[in-house]
Amino acid sequence: MKKIIYIFILSLFIISCEDVIDVDLETTEPRLVIDASLSWVKGTSGNEQTIILSLTAPFFNNGVPPASGAIVSVSDSENNIFNFIEEGTSGIYKNNTFIPIINGTYTLNVVYEGETYTASETLFAVPSIDSVEQNNNGGFSGDDIEIKAFYTDPGNEENFYLFEFQNNQNVPMLEVYDDEFTDGNEIFGFFSDDEMKSGDILSIKISGISRRHYDFMFILLQQTDEESGDPFETQPATVRGNCVNTTNPDNFPLGYFRVTETDALLYTVQ
Repeated sequence: MKKIIYIFILSLFIISCEDVIDVDLETTEPRLVIDASLSWVKGTSGNEQTIILSLTAPFFNNGVPPASGAIVSVSDSENNIFNFIEEGTSGIYKNNTFIPIINGTYTLNVVYEGETYTASETLFAVPSIDSVEQNNNGGFSGDDIEIKAFYTDPGNEENFYLFEFQNNQNVPMLEVYDDEFTDGNEIFGFFSDDEMKSGDILSIKISGISRRHYDFMFILLQQTDEESGDPFETQPATVRGNCVNTTNPDNFPLGYFRVTETDALLYTVQ
């Protein structure tokens, strides 16, 4: 009985000592975030594209504020102009007349709150996914499922790739590859998830990207790697994309404008 009383008194003491600590974080003026990934999936016309504009927000804010009311367009090297129309006040801008052309140059133009943002990219081709290989005895424990998506790199040319793996509704896993040491060979993108199980549907995408986008994603993925933290890691910093503010360069946006050809498939885990 005494033990129960002592435990009860100790619990009250611990509870009474709890204080709410308010963390006072510095805030800055919100910046425009440009999510403009125009992807031409093999086997489709590629005419329907979406650009998402949002604003940075304080750390403890709930949700991401949309950047509504912008004027958004993309032009190509053939002097075609594709206007993106916002859905309500969502910050989601859509176009259904886009014309994808391999090796075509595209320029993004965004006018938001009196300032103009622009970026240019080239639409690079991508090889098809040849096959998918599954290993059920992967990882340190030997129980993880590992997936390899094979593709054949074109020879005698510099190529860069972005792989996207998404297991059901999980956040996509992104990986970038270059062909410096694999030019002209069959190689693979790799994915492993200790929560993946038989019957899951895995979305696999490979996109051809520019060297600049490869460098941007490489640095970004290093800074967001959950397994990072050793003393030789790159210090976190603002990663600048290819979008610039031509009206006020100091008020630069975040995000990236890319135009890619993409091969995609759905794989059922065995």
